[in-house]
Amino acid sequence: MITRARSELTRYLRTETVGGTLLLVAAALALLWANSPWSATYQTIIDTELAIPALHLDLTLADWTKDGLLAIFFFVAGLELKRELVVGELADPKRAALPIIAAVGGVVTPALIAAAIGWGTPGMEKGWAIPVATDIAFALAVLAMTGSRIPAGARVFLLSLAVVDDLLAIVLIAVLFTASVSMLWLLAALACCGGWALAQRLRVHTAFLYIPIGLVCWYALHEAGIHPTLAGVALGLLTRVRLDPDEDQAPATHLEHVVQPISAGLCVPLFAFFASGVPLDAAVFGDLFTERLSLAIIAGLLIGKTVGIFGVSWVVIRMGWATRPAGLENRDMFALSVLGAIGFTVSLLVAELALADATDGSVELAKAAVLVTSMAASLIGSALLLRRGRVHQARRDARELQPDSEAEAVPEQGEGSTK
Repeated sequence: MITRARSELTRYLRTETVGGTLLLVAAALALLWANSPWSATYQTIIDTELAIPALHLDLTLADWTKDGLLAIFFFVAGLELKRELVVGELADPKRAALPIIAAVGGVVTPALIAAAIGWGTPGMEKGWAIPVATDIAFALAVLAMTGSRIPAGARVFLLSLAVVDDLLAIVLIAVLFTASVSMLWLLAALACCGGWALAQRLRVHTAFLYIPIGLVCWYALHEAGIHPTLAGVALGLLTRVRLDPDEDQAPATHLEHVVQPISAGLCVPLFAFFASGVPLDAAVFGDLFTERLSLAIIAGLLIGKTVGIFGVSWVVIRMGWATRPAGLENRDMFALSVLGAIGFTVSLLVAELALADATDGSVELAKAAVLVTSMAASLIGSALLLRRGRVHQARRDARELQPDSEAEAVPEQGEGSTK
């Protein structure tokens, strides 16, 4: 009975709606606590050190969630990206072109807007990267809750877009926030990656080999001066996704089923809890719409991501370089582009890294801008998806009421039809 209950719980945690809900609950709890009379207790908790002196790891609880638990989140992202590249939507160049190019547009455009608005502001020499990422869990949860009547191609497009988007964000993290590199430790991390790949090639299945390799790889990157979450995505990309004849599941599929509930149910909510506790008073809300730092993040996320994703998608489809997912129209693509403006997890991470040396409250202001903009994008995107869902459902109902011969003869209404 215990085993069955645990199986049901993990299945429940794999659903996108639950993962996104837990993330939101954790963020809301942090916000309430940080703005309550007990805010000092919250600050004490996140600043509590959990050190391992023998390994020279002097990290606070907040640092452990940022550097440690998010590595598991990025490992799942790496598995998803590898699966999409090899056997999924991104394996077909024609179908892969749209989410890949749209992801590039959704990274470059907000970065340019943020840099243009905030340039010269302390911290913006790296802070322009804050609005470049889309939160996979949050965006897919909103789509699952409000876009159930949208054609299935919407989820595939948004997932592929968010995975590529996060990969680009990870590359930016590696480039921007690596001041110096210890070559010896970097070689050790590369050796771990090689050992992981070799074990996959030799069809080794025991966790007693992979867990130590993963931990040593994480530690080696940490000591090398490179953000250790990169270990997660690197090992995820090195995991085999093709099924052998004698296997029930490919290793990537099995690991995703095992690790994804841990990521969605523990790692991401804990990071959100430790990162989202921003004091929100009248002064902060006033600064949100007057300070160039926050304006750069808000405009970069809400305008830059939407315009970048939708604009680039529209252009490449019109030019014939890519095809729109089956059943989707321009208005559906626009609604999905708005969901791309949900930054949250990675944007909060980049804000902490980019503004780590700031002492004037810039980190809290940047986090507040990310939180407010992500919530606005989720609400706007939800409203658009609900409206588009009613349109698609009305068309399906109309086709079901028609005789078979008429249904075949009358094509689905296009963009210019009366809704």
